[in-house]
Amino acid sequence: MTTTDQGPAPRISQTRIAFGTVGGALSRAFAGLGARAASAGRRVASAARPVTGVISTIGWLVLAASLIAGLVALVFGWVEFAFLSATLAGAVLVAVPFVFGRMRYRVTVELTPRRVVAGERAYGRLVVVNDGTTPSVSSRVELPVGDGSAEFRIPPLAPAAEHEELFAVPTHRRAVIVAGPAVSVRGDELGLLRRTVRWNDPVELFVHPRTARLKPSAAGLVRDLEGEITKTITDHDISFHALRAYEPGDPLRNVHWRSSARTGRLMVRQYEETRRSELVLLQATATDHYADEDEFELAVSVFASIGVQVIRDRTKITARTEGQRLRTSTPTSLLDDASRIDSTAAGSSLREFVRETVRRTPAASVVMLVVGSGAALAEVRSVETVLPSDAQLFVFRAQRDTEAKIARIGGTAVATVGELGELPAVIRKVRP
Repeated sequence: MTTTDQGPAPRISQTRIAFGTVGGALSRAFAGLGARAASAGRRVASAARPVTGVISTIGWLVLAASLIAGLVALVFGWVEFAFLSATLAGAVLVAVPFVFGRMRYRVTVELTPRRVVAGERAYGRLVVVNDGTTPSVSSRVELPVGDGSAEFRIPPLAPAAEHEELFAVPTHRRAVIVAGPAVSVRGDELGLLRRTVRWNDPVELFVHPRTARLKPSAAGLVRDLEGEITKTITDHDISFHALRAYEPGDPLRNVHWRSSARTGRLMVRQYEETRRSELVLLQATATDHYADEDEFELAVSVFASIGVQVIRDRTKITARTEGQRLRTSTPTSLLDDASRIDSTAAGSSLREFVRETVRRTPAASVVMLVVGSGAALAEVRSVETVLPSDAQLFVFRAQRDTEAKIARIGGTAVATVGELGELPAVIRKVRP
């Protein structure tokens, strides 16, 4: 006969449940305490920010060094470290009076001109006016300009007096350069404490890409479809096609009364649909499509040159890159947006890029694609498969230090441009 001992099992199970309950309660309690401590820490940090916010990075390092030196002196009894700690702490204390006081400035930043072509000169002007009723003390104004920063020493100013500073803006590369905001700085000469006040909003300087002047209508490159008749039949157009019997809902202005009187029934006019040309201008911006940054800039210049001329020809245009849609209302708006074009990491293929754009512009009659020397010709050719049957594709391939040439890949004209000055001649030779 087999005997089974089941006594200890319930006690072990109850013990585990008890420990689990206690552990869960402790966990919740500690979590609650942690949340309250974190909330209290945030409130203390927020309340102390007016004081801690004026301490610069160097100031924090000096305070940390003072604390460490004091601890070393206390633990090991080294008097030298005690003097070092006192000296560092004293330097911070001496810097405190330099951050007191309030300035009342009116600051203006002007850029002249606001739009330049890469390589042209641009100048900036900083004007500081004492807007207070008492003389101001000497101060320092920092003005970020692009990736750099300019620093100006503002002398003491009488009430309503002004101080002017002129500076040059580097414009050797296409970019949108942001100047400002101007920030006044009060603090000690060592930079331990620093109190800043922002005085104005940033100002943008557009450094446009270099462009080539092209002839109107790009010497026949853009097919003029103004008024070109299609096979689509419509009730509203100017190209008469035929007459048909009236149907309820047809506009009465389309009724041909003479034919209606002759046939004894209402007859209305039908028209063949006409359309305007619509051009899609695209640039691939993936870094692996270009040999270097200079080749990318050449492609941007080709893109902008074509876009500006098409807008001047008053042809409807859609201009896009892989990460940006450009405004095309005026040549200036296009060039402003072209200043913001940046290279992107490798993303979708050229085929997908063009397919997605053409899907949004189904009436496109001409597609112009600007690429670099790194774009494979097989990938360029695959773009043809996603275009409407009546759309024409032109590819402009930027490749520096290469002789300009035009080749045919399937039904696509591929023009290689080695430098911007070759673009007008290349376009004159390209035909649909």
